Amino acid sequence: ASICASRGLVSSFHGSWGTSMVGDDYHALMQSVPRYVTVGKPSRSSPCMKNVNEGKGIFAPAVVITRNIVGKKRFNQLRGKAIALHSQVITEFCKSIGADGKQRQGLIRLAKKNGERLGFLA
Repeated sequence: ASICASRGLVSSFHGSWGTSMVGDDYHALMQSVPRYVTVGKPSRSSPCMKNVNEGKGIFAPAVVITRNIVGKKRFNQLRGKAIALHSQVITEFCKSIGADGKQRQGLIRLAKKNGERLGFLA
């Protein structure tokens, strides 16, 4: 995109220290001011959904090796299935002890935090 500088700039301020620009001063100033200013796209960093504990935790090396052997796409599918199964186990446990949905969500969040700390989400 470009922005066009105005060519008809004449100061209308006539205070005690103001001046109007006319004649040679005005033309010299207008020659020194660029006529078009190019404006580039603003730089925007891509969203980063990276794990802050990546590479940390006792199981992180095994997880990274497995991901490299199996491939990222297949690994993420397996990880998703494992997380879903673990959530189902937590849900069944909550049903058996009579915990409500809020407590179940708390246990699932706790499991996620523990998984991050242990390196399962590396």
